[in-house]
Amino acid sequence: MWFGLSFFAVLKQVLAHSINNYFVYKYTFINLLQQHNLYTAQPQYFADINHYGPLFAVIIAPFTFLPDGLAAILWTMISVFVLYKAILSLPIKTEYQYFILLISAHELMTASYAVQYNILIAAFIILSFVYIRNGNDFWAALFVALGTFTKVYGIVGLAFFFFSENKGRFVLYLIGWSVVMFILPMIFSSPAFVVQCYKDWYVSLSEKNMANALSDMQDISVMGMMRRVSHHPQMPNLPVLIPGVLLFLSSYIRFKSFGNIHYQLLLLASTLIFTVIFSTSSESPTYIIAFAGVAIWFMNLERPVKSVHVFLLVFALLITSLSPSDLFPQFINRHYIKPYSFKALPCLVLWLYIIYELLTRDFRKKHVPNV
Repeated sequence: MWFGLSFFAVLKQVLAHSINNYFVYKYTFINLLQQHNLYTAQPQYFADINHYGPLFAVIIAPFTFLPDGLAAILWTMISVFVLYKAILSLPIKTEYQYFILLISAHELMTASYAVQYNILIAAFIILSFVYIRNGNDFWAALFVALGTFTKVYGIVGLAFFFFSENKGRFVLYLIGWSVVMFILPMIFSSPAFVVQCYKDWYVSLSEKNMANALSDMQDISVMGMMRRVSHHPQMPNLPVLIPGVLLFLSSYIRFKSFGNIHYQLLLLASTLIFTVIFSTSSESPTYIIAFAGVAIWFMNLERPVKSVHVFLLVFALLITSLSPSDLFPQFINRHYIKPYSFKALPCLVLWLYIIYELLTRDFRKKHVPNV
């Protein structure tokens, strides 16, 4: 299911000649070579505008030499494989890892259908966690830098900083990898152009943030949901974002639990969900990041699970994962879930519950082992 659903999703798009996202990726590299602004519209090649960092051009470069359809399929399936390996590297029992794959499979298909980069971002965040926890700060810093220099989301890998046994070494590796990531695109272009690219990237993200509130395909976040329910599109982000950040940070007061694997996995789930539901750039395919967090949360629960846990999972599966699909009543999706960004609602409720668990669970208590 993990690989099959994604393969047929991207194949369907290739056969329908509907791989616009791939063309955005492809021309990022071509524009880097030609020193053409990476963040201007090129309707002759693709719709929309690129919003990825200059480093992304280097990542997509090998695929640009292949036929477009084949490249889109390979890009998607390699991304799916990397996330698969990331989930199977989690410090949790093998059968629980498979359940995480199963719970996330439909949301992965949605991301694959859109030929999305968010599949890799989810993998980078999880791998940042895994390598920090394993004491391999070199690779952990690499994945934090990769995610940050391509889509900014990856910076949340720093949420696991306190799990590092040698924080000074991790910081040095992070600085080193950041220098590499900054310089690498210059090999294909010029230092002056790449520096200008970062300035243009900032402007692009700022403009996108303002435009998201006006699109029902974007801003599928807590802020977007509140704006649409209240019919107040100009509602600012900060009154919602600041309490969200403070709640997220509140879980760090349990510093005596930093070494507990169940606390660590809960914080990973919280980070994956928080990254999406408090981002105005979130769209439906972005939720592969959040749903990986939902699945990790569920498989990290004390056994037997309570009825409230099952309800929260089913609520998320129905409204967040299945609502955009043909398996869900389209009248409800078109008239309620999509216009009001209710796709974010189950993840918000579940994230608040995770914060409650992080603040109150007795991590010393023995329960049925799942790691």
